[in-house]
Amino acid sequence: MRIGVLTAGGDAPGLNAAIRGLGQMAFREGHELIGIANGWAGLAGEFSGRALHPEDLSGVVGQGGTILGTARYDLDRPAGGRERVLRTINDHLDALVAIGGDGTQRISNWLADRGAPIVGVPKTLDNDLVGTDYCIGFDTAVSIVAESLDRLYTTAASHHRVMVVETMGRATGWVAAMGGLAGGADLIVIPEFPITLDQIIAHLVKRRNSNNAFSIVVVAEGINLETLGGVEAGGVPTDGIGGVRLATRGVGQFVAAQIDAHGGFEVRTTVLGHLQRGGSPTAYDRIWATRVGAAAYDAVVAERFGMIPVVRGSQVELAPLAAVAHGQRQVPRELYDLCAAFF
Repeated sequence: MRIGVLTAGGDAPGLNAAIRGLGQMAFREGHELIGIANGWAGLAGEFSGRALHPEDLSGVVGQGGTILGTARYDLDRPAGGRERVLRTINDHLDALVAIGGDGTQRISNWLADRGAPIVGVPKTLDNDLVGTDYCIGFDTAVSIVAESLDRLYTTAASHHRVMVVETMGRATGWVAAMGGLAGGADLIVIPEFPITLDQIIAHLVKRRNSNNAFSIVVVAEGINLETLGGVEAGGVPTDGIGGVRLATRGVGQFVAAQIDAHGGFEVRTTVLGHLQRGGSPTAYDRIWATRVGAAAYDAVVAERFGMIPVVRGSQVELAPLAAVAHGQRQVPRELYDLCAAFF
């Protein structure tokens, strides 16, 4: 069997562990693994697949990024990209494993509905994919945020400053909430539970009056600026497939400027940005990425196409692609309340 594998959308630590989990299972049983370069672009244009061998996967479990390359590629502009992908799969592969987030799985679901032999794997460090407790890259991103806050704590305390730290997360606050909780943030601002600028200032004043001369404020990139008294700028750049590049909105700088304008605080901003994507995956990401990669192989050989291995509790289960392709997994109230208990 010729099993293709691609990584689409943004890179995330743990992708190579998933490719290895899939590949080692395939090699063990004599199947061929075809690596597709640069996500959907490698199927929409000239076929970019190449045979992978065991030596290609040696030592990659702890390697960040993706050995296949990735891209944010719009299959709908110009029209016909999805149809080209469908034809390429039918011409060159017996099955395809698509590793990616909600955009990738929406395309995978569309292809599956048209008979493509496709299986998904959940990946997004934003952790906003519905139907699964785990997405490749999330644990590493949270660990990087927590470590960064540990480092910022000492310089904030030394200079009696307010540190505003902006995290990734798109329209959800998973990375900010979990990273802020682990890193001891003094205030966490996320899209799911908006607060006003007056509430932020009041919290900082309360800390200062309680002899806490510094504060660390974590803000998710997707927060609504209008809630904080700002104006959403038009013409925000997109990521190549129509999604807004939220990092260009400068929410961290905006919040810091508003705090500074209030007076009485020395403020600095840190935008963690792509540091959250880079470097080696945590052990947790390596283990679970391996498990969902191996489960994708099991689904392929069982011809359970149109499915995706998801994590529920401590188990990997198969779910329909349709169940994860639409909607958004948001931070629940109880988790935010836990975070707020330490503010």
